[in-house]
Amino acid sequence: MNLLRDIKGTLQPFWVTLRYMFKRPVTIQYPEQKRTPSPRYRARMVLTRDPDGEERCVACHLCSAACPVDCISMQAAEREDGRRYAAWFRINFARCIFCGLCAEACPTLAIQMGPDYEICNRDPLNLVLEKEDLLIDDGGKDNSYHFYRHAGIGVSQPRGAGAEESPPVDMKTNMP
Repeated sequence: MNLLRDIKGTLQPFWVTLRYMFKRPVTIQYPEQKRTPSPRYRARMVLTRDPDGEERCVACHLCSAACPVDCISMQAAEREDGRRYAAWFRINFARCIFCGLCAEACPTLAIQMGPDYEICNRDPLNLVLEKEDLLIDDGGKDNSYHFYRHAGIGVSQPRGAGAEESPPVDMKTNMP
């Protein structure tokens, strides 16, 4: 029984090789013909905006903490109304391995990965992109998500007025 299994294990890879040896290769003439990536393809990162047109990034540094090659850096700042934003945001695409961990770690959906795979340059300093280069005008994959309305932070509306939160409890009503 082992002999039959060994023969099958030896001949099966040769059969796969012979089967593909006589098929025509599929060649795409790259500069003239562009390959259309699958819908879930991860490539160039972008910074998105919320439905009000404001930046979604709150400079929480979770993306830079999740990045295994440490190619994301930013500086946090705060406006007068209490809303946080990134004073500057920088991604070094020369070091980026396009793993998508930054997009998964982002609680505000600010970092999203798009299908743009043509990111090449001879000078590595041109692959360091600032916030102005990364920021796009729409919300990306989820245009309706607004972090400050869902998080319960009293910046865009009073506490307790969010979609998934209950109003604050008056502690004096719990007294006996």
